[in-house]
Amino acid sequence: MVLYGGLALLLALLAFASLSAGRVWVPWDVWLAADPRSAIVFELRLPRTVLALLVGGALGLCGAALQGYTRNPLADPGVLGVSAMAALGAVLTLYLGVAGEAPWMLPAAAMLGAAIGVALLLFLAGATSSVVTFILAGVIVQTVAGAGVALALNLAPNPWAVNEIVNWLLGSLADRSVEELKLAWPGIVIGGVLLLTTSKALDALTLGETGARSLGVDLRLTRLALAAGVACAVGASVAVTGVIGFVGLIVPHLLRPLVGARPGALLVPSALGGAALVLAADMLVRVTPAATEVKLSVAMAALGGPFFLVLLIAMRRRMA
Repeated sequence: MVLYGGLALLLALLAFASLSAGRVWVPWDVWLAADPRSAIVFELRLPRTVLALLVGGALGLCGAALQGYTRNPLADPGVLGVSAMAALGAVLTLYLGVAGEAPWMLPAAAMLGAAIGVALLLFLAGATSSVVTFILAGVIVQTVAGAGVALALNLAPNPWAVNEIVNWLLGSLADRSVEELKLAWPGIVIGGVLLLTTSKALDALTLGETGARSLGVDLRLTRLALAAGVACAVGASVAVTGVIGFVGLIVPHLLRPLVGARPGALLVPSALGGAALVLAADMLVRVTPAATEVKLSVAMAALGGPFFLVLLIAMRRRMA
């Protein structure tokens, strides 16, 4: 409970700071005053802040669930290609022009792409918990998705379509509004609920699949809930922000020493921690002194790349 309270307090402080931070700083005392800057808070920064909380929570939760199910510390939607497959589904709607006519097609296609990515990943990796096998499976999924996106860019009918796709792929929360929030929240909430239902099954899987079955765990139902939950949460997130990586890798590793060896106990803290990480990173890119705002995906890659390298080196030393 102390951990939950600390993370909730951190989120509240970051959320209030997020409403003030930016190229134009808005003091708290003018939020409800007859001041033109109050419009910046409620029309621009409030939707962006809520979206950062939802997307960060979704990515952190998905990372913890995937790591718990596979018993693999490197499982993460971004690293293993699930986010890339979601991006491929979304890019196809942009390429075909259907997203403009039917906005709901964008998150739907992203969720379908993420579901295919999860299915491919679990199929290629199999039941093994081998780190090498899982990384190779993720590389295959990521390569297939990358090839599809590259093909869409190569065959794009005009330069405006290419520019739209490239800008969207560079994950960011800039210029997101209530409309994007409306598109994202149903899928994220549904996916989050599905993943939280796997908590007890993830704890039982620490005993292995045979031990989990002996405790009455339906592994087929667990696998279905995991795949559907990750597909909904990641697909809805990617549909409105593009690909933002490493959140699901970093947060569970930072919080695991605080919750112990139970994967199920890590789910909610990872959701709260992921929300805090994305919100803090989004504030950082907003206040960075540059001609244009740095993309959030770039900031997360700069943070996640070295973290991933340190993690691999530590695992190699333990296995030596």
